[in-house]
Amino acid sequence: MSLPEVTEEPHHDYGSFRVRGKIFVTMPPGEEFIHIFVPEQTREQALVLYSPFVEKLLWGRKARGLRVELAKADDAVVERLIRAAWEHKAPKSLVASS
Repeated sequence: MSLPEVTEEPHHDYGSFRVRGKIFVTMPPGEEFIHIFVPEQTREQALVLYSPFVEKLLWGRKARGLRVELAKADDAVVERLIRAAWEHKAPKSLVASS
């Protein structure tokens, strides 16, 4: 991942991408889906626009992001959602400098 200060680390049985320790993407085993932790407004918009490959990701009873089915997904949309998740988790100064 080419976004600034991103690290890839394990998260339980998942892989994860983080910015300064904050997770913004997880990858469950199997490589069929990724989980993208976007802000609520982005999540709700994506659920309407990209329903063929995006669904709400629940963490307990609370919606925390998006579950994206990679085989059906549009690559450009996935890249934009990942960027939005990174911007949501990264410090404002880091986002401004990128």
